[in-house]
Amino acid sequence: MKEKIHIYHTNDIHSHLENWSGIKEFLSKKRCKHEYENEAFLLFDIGDFADRWHPLTEATMGKGNIDLLNEAKYTAATIGNNEGITLPFDELDQLYEEAAFDVILANLFYRNGTRPDWAVPHKVYETAAGTKIGVTGVTAYFHKIYEILGWDLQEPFEVLRDQIKELKKHSDIIIVLSHLGIHHDEKMAEEFKEIDIILGAHTHHVLQDGKMVNQSLLGAAGKYGQYIGYVNIEVNLRSKEISNKKARLFEEKEWNQLQDQNPFWERGKHLLQEPVTVLDSVIGADWFQFSPLPQLLCNALHEWCKADCAFLNAGLVLKGLEEGIVTKYNLLETLPHPINPCIITLTGSDLKEVIQQSFSTELAETTVKGLGFRGKQMGIFHYSGITFDESREITHINGQIFNEGETYHLATVDMFTFGRFFPKIYDAAEKQYLLPEFLRDILEYELKKQKR
Repeated sequence: MKEKIHIYHTNDIHSHLENWSGIKEFLSKKRCKHEYENEAFLLFDIGDFADRWHPLTEATMGKGNIDLLNEAKYTAATIGNNEGITLPFDELDQLYEEAAFDVILANLFYRNGTRPDWAVPHKVYETAAGTKIGVTGVTAYFHKIYEILGWDLQEPFEVLRDQIKELKKHSDIIIVLSHLGIHHDEKMAEEFKEIDIILGAHTHHVLQDGKMVNQSLLGAAGKYGQYIGYVNIEVNLRSKEISNKKARLFEEKEWNQLQDQNPFWERGKHLLQEPVTVLDSVIGADWFQFSPLPQLLCNALHEWCKADCAFLNAGLVLKGLEEGIVTKYNLLETLPHPINPCIITLTGSDLKEVIQQSFSTELAETTVKGLGFRGKQMGIFHYSGITFDESREITHINGQIFNEGETYHLATVDMFTFGRFFPKIYDAAEKQYLLPEFLRDILEYELKKQKR
């Protein structure tokens, strides 16, 4: 006799809630169908469900997203880097206070070595037929950033060894919720023979029919709610062994007729109507010629970081600010990125090389994806604390004569430390990330300061 187990999963929604009402209704119908047929139903989210570019997420610090998972009756979730490193310590520590689902996360700890009380390292679910399904979860190893924010993030594979050893004692089936990325998932399947299913995320990979690596079935559902993942398992009830397992993806067209007008955006917009300042005139922004708002932000970044100089790309500023009341929603529209300020220590000669590279027209026209960037193109660069001569050679830094043999502190954005746009920045030995503030927090500070 065989038992059928149905597992549905989402990942990397990133607060793209335009399809959420349809997704929720689709999952509800599947739940009703399987429960009516007395078959086991499990529903997991594999992280990055919340992303602060969306006004509802920003206004509620992610708790609005948790409400949505509650309403959809998720079984469990793990966290992604957007929950983990774009929220201040206290906000993450309180994020799941009202969660009606399990948060399964094995590799995050407080600095004193204890686990957060809102998460469990693993959970065993038992079906009506007595099959025991052990689930653990791990998130991407951004150790340094978690440390700055006040957490202790441990290496995922080291933690998995203990979790899988423990689950093996109590489970018939082992599932890992992995916000590590496809390459780590494949390595996991090679290294841990006991894992039956790895539900993946982080690298936004699409596995239409899953992927078998050794004994493990890998599943992943892309990004932004374009897919819902599904795994069907058949278990021999006498031996409690899996006799068959297969994966597939349901595509957006299977629920898009259920879409509404996405009330979540308007709800968040309403919550972010708090005034920040009042402008006497427009502060414009342009990606490909000098404009005042990117320069204002660059100057503010220079001051905020207490650095020798600063630079940033105009493409970060999605739109200018209009005359009149400026609200927190306006700042989110202008700077939706979960991007933090960063100070890079460079020699004068390395700084000169970085600045020369920033003049490139090709770089300015580059389409940028990932790295927290929420714009379209890089745009031209703006500078603060750097004086140039007519041939665009550096003459002074912060009012002092430039010396290629000196050491300088450059304020910029953290995306340049993750991407390879500037090799000297990417390879710099000393990088100081200033967390948890985003660029819009710095702009808000600057606008308020100017009105004092």
